[in-house]
Amino acid sequence: MNQILVTKKLYITPELKRKKKIYKVYLIISVFLICILTSIYIYAEYDRNKSEQVSQEILSELESEDNTIANSNVLVVALSSDYVDDTEIDVSPNNEETSTDNNKYTETIAGYNYAVVATINIPKINVQYPIFKGETGSKEETTALLKYSPIEFWGHGPNKVGNFCVAGHNYRNTKFFSKVPTLENGDIIEITADNVTVKYEVYDKFQVDPNDNSCTSQLTNGKRIVTLITCTNDNKERVIVQAREI
Repeated sequence: MNQILVTKKLYITPELKRKKKIYKVYLIISVFLICILTSIYIYAEYDRNKSEQVSQEILSELESEDNTIANSNVLVVALSSDYVDDTEIDVSPNNEETSTDNNKYTETIAGYNYAVVATINIPKINVQYPIFKGETGSKEETTALLKYSPIEFWGHGPNKVGNFCVAGHNYRNTKFFSKVPTLENGDIIEITADNVTVKYEVYDKFQVDPNDNSCTSQLTNGKRIVTLITCTNDNKERVIVQAREI
């Protein structure tokens, strides 16, 4: 028996044309947004790598010259808070530093003064950075300096009796304090200041609301402790890691 194949003619209605145009517009917008987001991500990674390089240059200079805070020669690195400025960073001595609270401050391109008060080393997560301290402690200054390195957030100073609080960014990679949330009790944190290294052992880790500053309390019963502060991966809370002197 012969089979008769019947094909229906597809009629292009005005409504179908309108939908096709809408789909094309959506596709173009989607591709455009993907390109924009990809570009932003690539530039953010570039910017973070550049900031990491600046921080490591400072650390390298400190180690090679054996020059920490107590010394009279001050390391100066011109730090820029301008994300589009790709000028080479200049590392050179500067005799025009200001000094308060026994710290020697240098001025950044953005106009904020900072001092390198210590260095931090966490062997387990391969963290080695200088620790900055801003001269005024303002929010704008803190935001600018955090781009380049962990900062002294609160306390009487590195390796002093009390609670030395250090804050750093979590970029969800291996840079700065991104791996601090993976630390566990018993892990070691080393703080070096004035050519003296003190080892601290992690004893507690928890999360708090961003407005909760109870972790900065200086009531340590005469002991020396270190508190590391960073964001959770979703930036909704703060991860707190505390360590006491061994």
